[in-house]
Amino acid sequence: MLDFYNSLPLDLKIFWAIAGVASLIFVIQMIMTLIGMDVQDGLDADFDGDVSADGPSQFFSLRNLTNFFLGFGWGGICFYNTFESKTLTVIFASITGIVFVLMFFFLVKMILKLNKDNTFHTRETLHKTADVYLAIPASKSGKGKIQISIRGAVHEIDALTAGEKIATGSKVRVVEVIDNQMVLVEKI
Repeated sequence: MLDFYNSLPLDLKIFWAIAGVASLIFVIQMIMTLIGMDVQDGLDADFDGDVSADGPSQFFSLRNLTNFFLGFGWGGICFYNTFESKTLTVIFASITGIVFVLMFFFLVKMILKLNKDNTFHTRETLHKTADVYLAIPASKSGKGKIQISIRGAVHEIDALTAGEKIATGSKVRVVEVIDNQMVLVEKI
């Protein structure tokens, strides 16, 4: 292995060294993340300043630097024999590094979407239209059921009406949320 490395030209040695070190750091970061010891957790720094995760400071982090050098090193190795000009090789390796950082941002953004609270709350149905699933008896004398679509999911909710009976299949509007499992509706 050492003979292989020593036989390489200097610029290719640099790409291999960057790719090797960045790959090692990347693997360590991934293992620490998977076992719950993220690199940024538990860091006790002794300085004053705003270290929030918003703004440009988020772009310049150890993880992003590692991702850039990972793409830069492996991109340089892959493009080394593609271009005669070593300047073009460095440019395309840099573009590959930037693409790696952007892919990481995209993946984190998609993962953070999974963290959203998509819990359905009956109050979200207020002033929305729905279909009557089970007929609703007149003047709050009994309950029926409606089907309503909220955020792309159909929910079945108990319903009352203050007016006359509403038949199955009718369109209604939710006018009041009575509790977490019942609404008051009117025919449209």
